[in-house]
Amino acid sequence: MENSTKHNNSLRTVEWKNNKVVMIDQTKLPNELVFVEYDDFNQVADAISTLVVRGAPAIGVSGAFGLALAALQSKATIKDELLSDLEHARKILFATRPTAINLGWGLEKIMDVATYGNSVEQIKELVISKAKQMADEDIEINKTMGKMGSVLFDNNDTIMTHCNAGALATVAYGTALGVIRATRESGKNIKVIATETRPIQQGSRLTVFELKHDGFDVSLIPDTAVGYSMANGLVNKVVVGADRIVKTGHVFNKIGTYQVATMAKQHGIPFYVAAPLSTIDMETKAEDVIIEMRKGSEVTGIGEKKTAPDDINVINPAFDMTPPELISGIITEKGVATAPYEESLKKLFQANL
Repeated sequence: MENSTKHNNSLRTVEWKNNKVVMIDQTKLPNELVFVEYDDFNQVADAISTLVVRGAPAIGVSGAFGLALAALQSKATIKDELLSDLEHARKILFATRPTAINLGWGLEKIMDVATYGNSVEQIKELVISKAKQMADEDIEINKTMGKMGSVLFDNNDTIMTHCNAGALATVAYGTALGVIRATRESGKNIKVIATETRPIQQGSRLTVFELKHDGFDVSLIPDTAVGYSMANGLVNKVVVGADRIVKTGHVFNKIGTYQVATMAKQHGIPFYVAAPLSTIDMETKAEDVIIEMRKGSEVTGIGEKKTAPDDINVINPAFDMTPPELISGIITEKGVATAPYEESLKKLFQANL
């Protein structure tokens, strides 16, 4: 069920309350801050698919909470039946967003813990407890990552960011915006330039909303003004999030990231990526990552208003790939990886053991 009650508490993108999943409906921002409640894992799957919740870390935790709902919904009386129901729900949840690795990571964490339970009731308790733990850990990871990254930014920097890698893309605090928050918290004076991020406008709807909410000096630019801003000395550094990073340092992030990174390289501006270790995929090759293609109507109109002719062909990838030679560093909760990334990322994982 959905509950459109407005809350005025601190922004927490997704949480578990009274055996329900409560989310900020990001499709309503910035016009309304609306919280929705779900008691069915299919509703969570739909919320992920329709971008009610988005951002790799937030999707990972949402998937975990979806499986917790599936456990509660199950009518199973024995362990194998419950595991079968969870596997069915896992497949439905996993199919919603193929590019972001955190979704698969979150679902597997829950499936793993479910196998340890001896009874149906114990499994349900373990699954709910693990999902809540993952949500709490996400916030602490982001804060640690923010501190790791803040040393890369200087007093009076103007930092550009693309899409939304803030509190709304995570459980709270954020990845790229977490670094920006931590930089300000360290006592440095900073400004932010946010791209609008067509076609869903995550920058103008979400990033600017967050930063304005938190009292940052933030300016919004059209995606086409990235080069202008850099060429005219309006930007000192760039930091973005990621939906998947492979071991070679290739970064998959919101469409347009590659262009921002290319422009940054052209103008000698450091380009950083902030992402937790759960976003790093040490198994898949860059060429094997599936780029999600989204519906053409996102491009041919804004809301109910048409901005293109009928029956026009549309190419609408949700993500692009930024090659490692354009990336100055990858900020994680265990430190900052630099080229060669295959070595430095491996060391970060070893430090995490």
